[in-house]
Amino acid sequence: MLNVIASPRRREILRLVWHRELPAGAIAEAMPDVTFGAVSLHLRALADAGLVHIRADHRHRFYRANVDALGPVRELLEEMWDDALWKLKLAAELEQTRRGPRRHATRPHRRHRS
Repeated sequence: MLNVIASPRRREILRLVWHRELPAGAIAEAMPDVTFGAVSLHLRALADAGLVHIRADHRHRFYRANVDALGPVRELLEEMWDDALWKLKLAAELEQTRRGPRRHATRPHRRHRS
């Protein structure tokens, strides 16, 4: 279980579905720097570990955290999510694990004079 929640993206998914059930599409929309396929793989890992409940409704799947399965880790996660410093740490971890081109701060263009 600890290996599964070691991923900052999986912890973020757990946070999103901690108090409410969400479809995979809504989870993916809340994580715009991750592809839907990657979110799907993270959801599968969480489900395989028994950390999320899945409810099927026709073609859609809805996910909700299985907070009881987390045992003593549950309180630690809840405390982290309430901590402003943790939010900053999460943003840094997510940026570190981000794939693809990095966003750069906008810099003013300088013209070279000949």
